[in-house]
Amino acid sequence: MTPTTAQLPSSFEPSRFLALLLVVAASVAAAPSHAFGGANHRLVAELAEQQLKPAARAEVNRLLAQEPGASLQSVSTWADETRSLGTAAWHYVNFHRGEPCVYDAARLCIDGKCVVGALERQIELLGSKASDAQRLTALKYVMHLVADLHQPLHAGFFDDRGGNSYQLQALGKGTNLHAVWDSGLTNGWPDGVQALRPTVEGELGAVATGSSPAAWAEESCRIVGASGFYPDGRELDASYATRWRGVLAQRLAAAATRLAEVLNEALVTR
Repeated sequence: MTPTTAQLPSSFEPSRFLALLLVVAASVAAAPSHAFGGANHRLVAELAEQQLKPAARAEVNRLLAQEPGASLQSVSTWADETRSLGTAAWHYVNFHRGEPCVYDAARLCIDGKCVVGALERQIELLGSKASDAQRLTALKYVMHLVADLHQPLHAGFFDDRGGNSYQLQALGKGTNLHAVWDSGLTNGWPDGVQALRPTVEGELGAVATGSSPAAWAEESCRIVGASGFYPDGRELDASYATRWRGVLAQRLAAAATRLAEVLNEALVTR
């Protein structure tokens, strides 16, 4: 996947965009960042729901009815809200910098403790004959982990903890690259987060389907390894967002379409 440029509104001001991006990124950089931002998770959930087949939609609604008022959007962040020491490793997988982006479970996901292994288990549980309570929990994890896996730095490199320890400076403020990709690019989007939605919708038709969580991890790893993904001189400027915002939109679109594909298969064929 190569970086593309999404169309910006005529009111776009690079300096304002960078300022917004940094306010958000700096605010989440104080603590280790491991979560694709809530706005991204909710957008992926919304667009995935629109692609559900009737049978899958009915089963989703039946499972969600165990928690009155719950929706796919509201449960999409549950895995972060309830994260513990035992489940923290379920949100990412780390590759080795300088090596091909090839997922080797025995080496990169020992005992299944990574986002790929966790997602595979939860998809299997969701499509099984387990209790409704267990399957609802699995649904919550699937909703979240598919999106996490499409945030490139959730399948980044060991040596900087998926960009968490790659410190940056912008407008005189410190942040890290993982925070920029989790929330900064999204919440600093020109004309606000709602303006991101039509851009992502425009990418839905180009998503390749029929792949696996391991393949999604390898895609993310290749993006992280692409030229320019790490800003030169650890200085973030508006040109970085201009170059990479199209990739963010593509990854959100891929997450939504593939999430719908997973749900349609797991909830229809059980």
